[in-house]
Amino acid sequence: MRKFVYHFNEGSKEMKYLLGGKGANLAEMTNIGLPVPPGFTITTEACKDYNEHHQYLSDDIYAEMMTHMQILEQETGKKFW
Repeated sequence: MRKFVYHFNEGSKEMKYLLGGKGANLAEMTNIGLPVPPGFTITTEACKDYNEHHQYLSDDIYAEMMTHMQILEQETGKKFW
């Protein structure tokens, strides 16, 4: 199963084509210890999949995003809905 969502601490600057420039830079800043708020990046592969399926978000991508949202809620102590 392909991975479509990466927590900032899972990425790196070498993953620019997968995470996009901003996602890779946020990952790199997190990894070197800069004070970056918790978060995640949805991959360019997820965007391609969305576009190829007529702007439909697959169940797998949606589930992965929701899992990361729950993790983010736990990390921040906030609820997003």
